[in-house]
Amino acid sequence: MPIKHQTGITSQWHTLVTDAQSACGVQLKLNIEGYLVNTLVNYSQRPEIAARIFAIDYMLAQNKQGQVRHIQLRDVADQCLLYAGLFPQYAKHHNVKASYYINIGRSAYSDLSNVKNTCTNIFAELSECFVELMDTLLAIHHIDDVESGDFILDPIHALQTWQQTKSQQALKMFQQQVKASNVVDFNSAQVINNIKH
Repeated sequence: MPIKHQTGITSQWHTLVTDAQSACGVQLKLNIEGYLVNTLVNYSQRPEIAARIFAIDYMLAQNKQGQVRHIQLRDVADQCLLYAGLFPQYAKHHNVKASYYINIGRSAYSDLSNVKNTCTNIFAELSECFVELMDTLLAIHHIDDVESGDFILDPIHALQTWQQTKSQQALKMFQQQVKASNVVDFNSAQVINNIKH
């Protein structure tokens, strides 16, 4: 059933994803948007997911065969996407770069795209637009953050995320926080100046 005809939690996630796309200037293709909404629905019903070592999970999935490999790679990729976009503070907490989740997630989706089945195209697209998907998820937080003055990424981590991934949402968070603080050090001024050119 198409997303627009869904009710309840699916409809709520769809509304959030649509609003987030508008807020961050991203326009996901309908199949990618649908995949993202379904992933959010699936994982909102699995609160037991906790911080994991995704690199190990990814390597273990590589050694599996058939459907088990497919499921494990998809789980790794989907969870990396959620951690990159919905829970970026875990990267800071675990002293890993934001690119950790992005690189593993992209690789897992890319591996899935090489499997002979009917879904290979969507996994290739998910791999290619991973940062846009992450930006959409970051924007879900940012919709409320702008009004409250709270941001999911502090200025330093927003800047690092932008430098590592070219995330436009991280850049936007960095610029808004620096502007709002009215305190711009020399390095921040240089970064902002370089971004404009």
